[in-house]
Amino acid sequence: MSSINSLIKHFPNLTEYQKEQFSSLENLYKKWNAKINVISRKDTENFQERHLMHSLAIAKVINFVDKTKIMDIGTGGGFPGIPLSILFPNCDFFLVDSIGKKVKVVKEVINELELKNITATHNRAEKINEKFDFIVSRAVTKMPKFITWTKGKFLEENKNEIENGILYLKGGDLKEEMASIKKEVQYFNINMFYSEQFFETKKVVYIKN
Repeated sequence: MSSINSLIKHFPNLTEYQKEQFSSLENLYKKWNAKINVISRKDTENFQERHLMHSLAIAKVINFVDKTKIMDIGTGGGFPGIPLSILFPNCDFFLVDSIGKKVKVVKEVINELELKNITATHNRAEKINEKFDFIVSRAVTKMPKFITWTKGKFLEENKNEIENGILYLKGGDLKEEMASIKKEVQYFNINMFYSEQFFETKKVVYIKN
């Protein structure tokens, strides 16, 4: 079992089962990454920080209520969707990626951890016809383009403390990229939640539907 001490420090209410799941993740990804490269070596060496804690920064912005439906577009190796699905076992997660080999790894990780609240599919986001409360992602493309992928994919009823919309993990200066966005936007600096250097310029961007 890998050490998840930093994660436990920031999420002290994890159950023993959740701790076991998060501990297992790193070894699972190391195993699969040796066969199919889905995360960089540098990120593998800093797995807890760059994958688990980064993904779960979304949970510092919102505490999803039970039965919330969340889609992760461009999930890659399963981030932020898989860590969020462990933290919120009573929510439903739908992970989408256009690269088949990445989805294969995601499905294997889901099966090995016996995650019952998560589905992964090899598809393009534009082809998905379901509706969700929130759509999450981690810097998969420029925001204006990403917004077009989410059009018509939100449920109308709001059941969480913030209204349905996009929760996007992004770093750096976003002024130019966000200049054309006409929707309501909020920025949450991740270094408000975590002290590690990696998070210095990272943000959770919330865009209200």
